[in-house]
Amino acid sequence: MSDERPKIGIREYTFLDLEEEEKRAELRVSIPEVLDSQYGMHVWPCAVVLAQFIWFHRKDLNGKMVLEVGAGVSLPGVVAAKCGAKVILSDSAELPQCLQNCLRSCEQNNIAGIPIIGLTWGEISPDLLDLPNIDIILGSDVFYEPKDFEDILVTIRFLLERNQQAQFWTTYQVRSADWSIESLLFKWNLKCTNISLNTFHADKQCLAGSDLPGRHSIQMLIITLDTEATRRPT
Repeated sequence: MSDERPKIGIREYTFLDLEEEEKRAELRVSIPEVLDSQYGMHVWPCAVVLAQFIWFHRKDLNGKMVLEVGAGVSLPGVVAAKCGAKVILSDSAELPQCLQNCLRSCEQNNIAGIPIIGLTWGEISPDLLDLPNIDIILGSDVFYEPKDFEDILVTIRFLLERNQQAQFWTTYQVRSADWSIESLLFKWNLKCTNISLNTFHADKQCLAGSDLPGRHSIQMLIITLDTEATRRPT
């Protein structure tokens, strides 16, 4: 068995303001990737689309408390932090290598003091209970394995119940027409709005100077607590 450390590559992403030509804002971030196909070890197409959405809405993020779930290499969380948000990064407590990825991305982008915590979907842990008030939850490609869908939404429902004005910003890749979270959203009194990619300049095969998302079909959703449903008698 080899004890060699994984090889790390650095990918750079440049986000541009496409609407202000005279004073064009720019954000550059560098994301370390493990050069293999392990979960959470590289930037997936959904992450770039979500990061673009964050960049597009950066003026709304300054001072907001943001939690990224399933962060992996943390591109969305890093962009949010660079846009002035107070960010907490999280990934499964059972995957310390992913938590290490979060730290590596922060260090690469000179971001200090960001809490990195282990949150396992579907589990009510002390770290989950100790979270401060959250304004925005981020999650890119967390709807990857259908067996995990309900655990993810249980965690999101718990967070939104405690932070009823919060929103879950999430992107997912359409991998099967048979996969749907609609019934689970109804079950857990959640509702979602589908955001067209062209409204935030993400309807392209190449974003932020990268070759992502490519030809993959990506959807952007905002999920919130369905407060009307929670008031209905059972």
